[in-house]
Amino acid sequence: MTEKKWRVARAFAPTAHSERRVKALRLLGLLFATGYSLLVTSQPGNYTTTDKGAIKRYESGRDCMGQRRWDCAESEFTKAAEADARFIEPRIMLAEIAEQKGESQVAMTRYREVMAINPGFFPVAQLHLADLEFRAGDYAAAERNYSAYMKQEEEPQRKARAKLGLRNCEFAARAITRPVPFEPKNLGPNVNSADPEYYPCITADDATLMYTRRVKAPEIPIYGMQEDFYVSRRDLEGNWKPSIPLPVVNTRAFNEGAGTLSPDGRFLIFTKCALEDGTYGGSLAGEGSCDLFISRRIGDRWGVPQNLGTPVNSSHWETQPSLASDGRTLYYIRGAVARDGIKSMDIWTTTMDDEGRWSKPVKLGDNVNTPYQEESVQIHPDGRTLYFSSNGHPGFGGLDIYMSRKQEDGTWGPALNLGYPINTSADENSLLVSADGRIAYFASDRPGGLGELDLYSFELYPEARPLPITYIKGNVFDVDTKAPVEADVQLYDLKTGELATGAYSDPKTGEFLVCLPSGTYALNASAEGYLFFSKNYDIAATTVKEPVTLDVPLGPLASGNTIALRNIFFNTASYELLPTSNAELDKLVKLLKANPSLRIELGGHTDNVGADAANLTLSDQRANAVRDFVVAKGIDAARITAKGYGETKPVASNDTEEGRAQNRRTEVTVL
Repeated sequence: MTEKKWRVARAFAPTAHSERRVKALRLLGLLFATGYSLLVTSQPGNYTTTDKGAIKRYESGRDCMGQRRWDCAESEFTKAAEADARFIEPRIMLAEIAEQKGESQVAMTRYREVMAINPGFFPVAQLHLADLEFRAGDYAAAERNYSAYMKQEEEPQRKARAKLGLRNCEFAARAITRPVPFEPKNLGPNVNSADPEYYPCITADDATLMYTRRVKAPEIPIYGMQEDFYVSRRDLEGNWKPSIPLPVVNTRAFNEGAGTLSPDGRFLIFTKCALEDGTYGGSLAGEGSCDLFISRRIGDRWGVPQNLGTPVNSSHWETQPSLASDGRTLYYIRGAVARDGIKSMDIWTTTMDDEGRWSKPVKLGDNVNTPYQEESVQIHPDGRTLYFSSNGHPGFGGLDIYMSRKQEDGTWGPALNLGYPINTSADENSLLVSADGRIAYFASDRPGGLGELDLYSFELYPEARPLPITYIKGNVFDVDTKAPVEADVQLYDLKTGELATGAYSDPKTGEFLVCLPSGTYALNASAEGYLFFSKNYDIAATTVKEPVTLDVPLGPLASGNTIALRNIFFNTASYELLPTSNAELDKLVKLLKANPSLRIELGGHTDNVGADAANLTLSDQRANAVRDFVVAKGIDAARITAKGYGETKPVASNDTEEGRAQNRRTEVTVL
């Protein structure tokens, strides 16, 4: 298998298509990385034995190693070690081979033999021994060997590895005595099968589950298998229905997997890897060995996936995306390819602007990324809680699952290990936390499953949960015909004026869904040929079990049609526009620029508090303030009339504060 074929095989699956081949590649990489190449090229006069038979066996094993005949190499090294009890070189090779085969006890025995014969001949043996003791749970022994090794090591990378090992020992010894609640439940035969399932993603309403399954495909050369997406939906009782493959996105020629869904389940971003010729087939353009693609669902039909292109994709390896609930911010893994696999795997992020262009990706800071491996990122719908896997923070060895909170200054806080037994000495990744924060999903090959990797769920303990959120589920329609309308729905945080989240309503149904934490938001829905819809809402810190539902009627751009600009704000008894009005005003400017023949009247209205004449004057001043803003943005003043109506046209009773608030408004009427 060529390196590129191996990369494709490893694109998504935690386990390799050819595990033996992967171990061989890792073995070669580690041999050269740790200095074993010096042993391979040693001359007979430099050996730690003078026994010619032992030397002959060792050199034969070295030749087998060069030919990648691993069983032959192990046999010859074993005979060389048996021929001389103080022959160090074959014992080092046997220790590394055993380590890569997962035979930890054999490897530890061999490394101890090396150190007993001459601890100064190959000091790295002590580092490997400490790693193995740590993974075996012998933290005291591992701590002793890490400490001893650090005193003699000067090479920066290996010294950093030993330092991390010491921190891991301290953390694991403490954490294992303080287990966190963890009761995983298999999702059952409607989701899991005899094939491996992994990398789950789920909609905000917890109703649709999508995941990657590795399926047998004898017609595909070399691998005989591929990865596809499968989908399961909940029934009325909350149980998962039988899974079905995802049409259009799935192919028989490529691996598709490691996906992320927008909160409403209408956009899918996922990983696809190139073929042997470096292309994605046909006219599909690619940037690197594995790229991110996007597909949109309209009604029940998925569109043909499109490559996200530069700058998201690069000549490196991009995978495991996670789309934030704002629909614009994307997190993903980017890794450089090395001889022994994917290296320098870090979490990157990029944001899409109003024109649909992605910003230059940036790598997250040192509180999240490390010099080691980061994988399996999820930005929770709260927009502030990041879950990911890493082997570079203090943990139990291998990949552990961590969380980090976004700080007020926009940086990410310290990585917090989710604890034992969620994390163990094995690799843990592929975690997904539901929108309500209570349930987490993950993949595991633990005993009792239905096949290799299965999907499980468990209740996440409170300290590891994200911030409370809810979701708005709405329906956009033509106010006259009631027909569904495809609209750009955006919600702005009225406290900051920043865009909080957005979505496109489905052109077939008019439905949209967005996630939000608690706060006050301005909703704006716009569509070609229509006046936009404007309203603001106070969203309580509820859960997704209690969503906000609303209708969004859009009026056509026809003479006489009127909308109220509910997100234009003034101070009491003032006509000075507040900064929180800017988002709404910009929408009005955009509407006028997109429709150059459109003429409008801006009408100012007040409640009945105060003198009639004063209210009339104030309403006129406010209408003209809006007109002045729009004209300053380049709109011809002749297209806009401003008029104040005072308290003469109420739309609600002035007997209540709620009614008076509705009467204080600015309206746009099509002339």
